[in-house]
Amino acid sequence: MQRIANLLVVKDNHVLLLKKPRRGWYVAPGGKMDPGESIYEAAVREFTEETGTTPINPHLKGVYTMMIKDDVDKIVKDEWMLYTFVAHDLEGVPFETTAEGKLDWHPIESLQTLPMAEGDRTNLLFAVSESGMQYGTFFYTEQFKLLNEKIQKSVEGGYLNDRK
Repeated sequence: MQRIANLLVVKDNHVLLLKKPRRGWYVAPGGKMDPGESIYEAAVREFTEETGTTPINPHLKGVYTMMIKDDVDKIVKDEWMLYTFVAHDLEGVPFETTAEGKLDWHPIESLQTLPMAEGDRTNLLFAVSESGMQYGTFFYTEQFKLLNEKIQKSVEGGYLNDRK
């Protein structure tokens, strides 16, 4: 199972997003964890590699399982874990473009409409607008059409809700 960490910086009512060339979808900068690396180390390293900046005081906002199902038999073809972090500032000036795609600041409300995987939309909107932690499982087709999601949320000292 692949482990991936991403990190969303929120600053001045904007978020720093990476537009991936393959699908033209927007993502929070991030990528695969190295062996022995903590999720925190991976999120900071990947963010720094992809943006040329350093996030200030990032913290974990969500833990997700992503499941890819065969379009015909609905058999699980791939599965990975995603750890989403958020920070509210950064040091440095982000690259404009990298080998990974184009970086740009977008108004927070654009997370509602920018092209992206629907599971990413769910977790990034949570990261910028709600307190606590979110956990979930997203089921996709091989073309990344969202089939189903199961979401749980919690705050320290209490439980928020469960959505299916």
